Amino acid sequence: MKQPEYRCYFSDYTGLRIFKLDYTPIMVNRIHNFNAGPAALPLEVLESAKENLLNYEGTGLSVMEMSHRSAEYSAIHDQALADVKEVLGVPDNYAILFLQGGASTQFAMVPMNLASADKTVDIIQTGSWTKKATKEIKKLAKANIAATTEKQNFLALPKGSDLKLTEYAAYVHMASNNTIFGTQAKSFYKTKAPLVCDMSSDIASRKINVNDFGLIFAGAQKNLGPSGVTLVIIKKDLADRAPESLPSMFQYRTHIDGNSLYNTPPTFGIYLLGLTMKHIKKQGGLNAIAKINQDKADLLYKTIDESNFYKCPVAPEDRSVMNVVFRIHPNGTDANEDLEKKFVAEAKEAGLIGLKGHRSVGGLRASIYNAVTMSGIYALIEFMHSFQKNN
Repeated sequence: MKQPEYRCYFSDYTGLRIFKLDYTPIMVNRIHNFNAGPAALPLEVLESAKENLLNYEGTGLSVMEMSHRSAEYSAIHDQALADVKEVLGVPDNYAILFLQGGASTQFAMVPMNLASADKTVDIIQTGSWTKKATKEIKKLAKANIAATTEKQNFLALPKGSDLKLTEYAAYVHMASNNTIFGTQAKSFYKTKAPLVCDMSSDIASRKINVNDFGLIFAGAQKNLGPSGVTLVIIKKDLADRAPESLPSMFQYRTHIDGNSLYNTPPTFGIYLLGLTMKHIKKQGGLNAIAKINQDKADLLYKTIDESNFYKCPVAPEDRSVMNVVFRIHPNGTDANEDLEKKFVAEAKEAGLIGLKGHRSVGGLRASIYNAVTMSGIYALIEFMHSFQKNN
């Protein structure tokens, strides 16, 4: 087997010329994955899953083949729940659920459980995902757009003073990070009603105070694991709002009482999610992860901002640490879509994939979730310099 190689880089992102040695192995046939989701997974997690794929810890079968009622799977399941609780700092008065259907199902499931036809849900409108949530909320309750930055093409976030909240709202809905437009809340709004937050694209990228929220939900396919698992963290007393007439599968109570085992869960996805939690702990926890993520984003934004070729349209104070969006503006001209297409194609040839912006807005986007290494950032920056020089 070919031994991993290692690369050395020079960096001046602090303003000084600093030598950096990146010990991330350059694996044979592995490319740098900047997809928005499903996204990169930590190499250590994939290697561990590979090692146990056919015969999990001597059981003679794969996790994918285990009964979800077996003692072997129960141990995996319970440990994953315990590790989520530890890593994210979930208090005892909150339930942790592993559900299915992605964040899109939560757009409807949350109002089913927490609102009603005569109640109002306040919505902080910051992009495509909150707009999709609004569509579902309107089918089940009244919707009040408490603030929106749509006139700014969602390239900035509303300030707390912009919010026009309903006096007796059932809850307030927001998204912490916007994958399409590249914005991210650096702090969270203080609301009287329970704050419900879609954290699909930045969960586990930094420390949060779970007590600030009534409910958090997140699709796993960015920072938690593979697609197919949806993490829900809910204050237990909020689950009691759901009417008994609500079908069992759509009641949070059902899944709390059943420990997320009411029906067959996505067992292998939960197993990988658990491995990812262990990986985060091994890296030093969320404070260490947040520092790495900020360093990666700072390097990439610095490359863009110091260029007369690339441009990030997002307000600097609202820029996402997870999804860096940018356009190609040669010497200050209008965005050049032909060059952007060429950038994506040549990047792929260079082993850098997933850099095409979302189809609804175009441009370019690098999704730099937890599993994207500093090696990947340096490789992207090296390619960006080369592409600019040649074009």
